[in-house]
Amino acid sequence: MSAVPLGMPSFPDAAREATRNPTLRRNLRHATHTIRDRRAAAVAELDDWAELRAAGAAIKDRTLRHLDTYLEQAEAAVVAAGGHVHWAADAAEANRIVTDLVRATGETEVVKVKSMATQEIGLNEALAEAGITAYETDLAELIVQLGDDRPSHILVPAIHRNRTEIRDIFRDAMGEWGIPAPDGMSDDPRELAEAARLHLREKFLRAKVGVSGANFLVAETGTLVVVESEGNGRMCLTLPETLISVVGIEKVVPTWRDLEVFLQLLPRSSTAERMNPYTSTWTGVTDGDGPRAFHLVLLDNGRTSILADEVGRQTLRCIRCSACLNVCPVYERAGGHAYGSVYPGPIGAILTPQLRGTGSAVDASLPYASTLCGACYDVCPVAIDIPEVLVHLREKVTAQRGHVIERSALRAAAWAMRDPKRYTALQRAAAAGTRALHPRRLPLPGWGKAWTDTRDLPAVPKESFRTWWQRRDTSGGTK
Repeated sequence: MSAVPLGMPSFPDAAREATRNPTLRRNLRHATHTIRDRRAAAVAELDDWAELRAAGAAIKDRTLRHLDTYLEQAEAAVVAAGGHVHWAADAAEANRIVTDLVRATGETEVVKVKSMATQEIGLNEALAEAGITAYETDLAELIVQLGDDRPSHILVPAIHRNRTEIRDIFRDAMGEWGIPAPDGMSDDPRELAEAARLHLREKFLRAKVGVSGANFLVAETGTLVVVESEGNGRMCLTLPETLISVVGIEKVVPTWRDLEVFLQLLPRSSTAERMNPYTSTWTGVTDGDGPRAFHLVLLDNGRTSILADEVGRQTLRCIRCSACLNVCPVYERAGGHAYGSVYPGPIGAILTPQLRGTGSAVDASLPYASTLCGACYDVCPVAIDIPEVLVHLREKVTAQRGHVIERSALRAAAWAMRDPKRYTALQRAAAAGTRALHPRRLPLPGWGKAWTDTRDLPAVPKESFRTWWQRRDTSGGTK
């Protein structure tokens, strides 16, 4: 995965700064609550939602167990349909492949349909270093690009911006990237959308190369699928002469029948719609219709390592709906930028450390960016047990860092609890000898101080439950 942004603080530090921004918190609260309420209503319309959810999880698990077979089937189908398939082990290889493909066309510009995989590998930056300009065409991604910003949400990358801020971004930056915003433009959403439409239409008509991601890849036919709400994606997929799609290897589904399940789960979980306004599919190339050349770049970039982890592999079920972000109390207050990754929120807290490892302070802190309340699991359309994976990753971080005090305390507790007599004796000693000297907080440094500063140490009772039980009368009284 691409490197952590230079100087990016760990999650606690970044979240502490974000929570001091009242505008950000107001924007996030309004947007997430609106989306979550609409999603709940859309899901409630289906009597078989639980069965659909279970089916989606089962399809993903089956696919992941036989991922090599389905990827080879997809490759053969794409090639048979006139496309070209490239395999990228990591971000550097994927960026090199795409850059070389664009250079081969002689073009210095590309238009992009929203793709988290290309953000994950830092493709725009890699293309810029090669003298190639990438233009984002999803409205929210356009806002982020014009504002020299970073995405903060999976579904709505500019969720942290309100319409007045968007108006100012359009006024200040559109002219530097192409057609400027109209004079006197207000912050009315219709005027903002019209300004974006005029700005982008010129790029769609001029571009010879398009770059996309994909929501799904159907193995049996080699068909790629993109779902969206604006129609900009379809312009990127059909107008350019060359189309390059960068797709994570976990996006494959075996058959069209399997796809049907996800086309019910995804829109209701993400945009609270019964179906997406635009569902675009393409299979290789067709004479006289769409791009003349199609290239599929299958991206690993840490995914096979996740696949090898029996607990963590369920992360690869994710269909990027963002439902977990919209119900997360931590995300609502901290925002997406605090996660230091293109994947924010609960899913980012388990996906990013598995893709990038936990060697940096940012990545090591992400498994702790959760209250473990379980709301994310409740809304996940493919039943990813995010709290289970978070705890699993916390164990890995703890082992990696060698938390001597914590491990020693747990070993001591295990030693005491293995023997009932030993445990009873220690309980009595604690009750008799420490009650008078019992502190409200433990004087611990570092991470220990952060924990005890907001929590009182429970008082030692006069007698243990075990002692009370032993002197209890069998008739219900006490001796």
